[in-house]
Amino acid sequence: MARAFNLIAAGAVLGLLAACSSSSHVMVGTARAPIAPEQVKIYYEPPPRYEQIATLDASSGSMFASDQSKTDEAIAKLKAEAAKLGANGILLQGVEKHQSGSIGLGVGGASYGGSSSVGTGVGGSGGLYNKNARGLAIYVPNGQ
Repeated sequence: MARAFNLIAAGAVLGLLAACSSSSHVMVGTARAPIAPEQVKIYYEPPPRYEQIATLDASSGSMFASDQSKTDEAIAKLKAEAAKLGANGILLQGVEKHQSGSIGLGVGGASYGGSSSVGTGVGGSGGLYNKNARGLAIYVPNGQ
């Protein structure tokens, strides 16, 4: 019975962690026809000419992956969101690591006998982190 409860609890936690991944946008200009995410270029400095389309936010959902994998995932989500809006570029505004939860584990035991009893316990916890990326979806004429 306890084993079944532990499996159900672990499944619920994993389901919640998977649901923490997201992306969104706020329109600040005019959308264009959608393009493939592979066509979206990341800019760290503004190109000479561009049109603003939307502000973007995205977060990674892989909390147990490396920091680089989490960053790659968040940027891939920015590109996918921008591509839906027809933006061929993203002016990257930042990538931040933030704690999105924590997980803890505790184990205890006890022994009773005659006129004495002994109890022990061990516990630990740690933070769960993901990456958030922000950017401005832009259209760059002629892909400059």
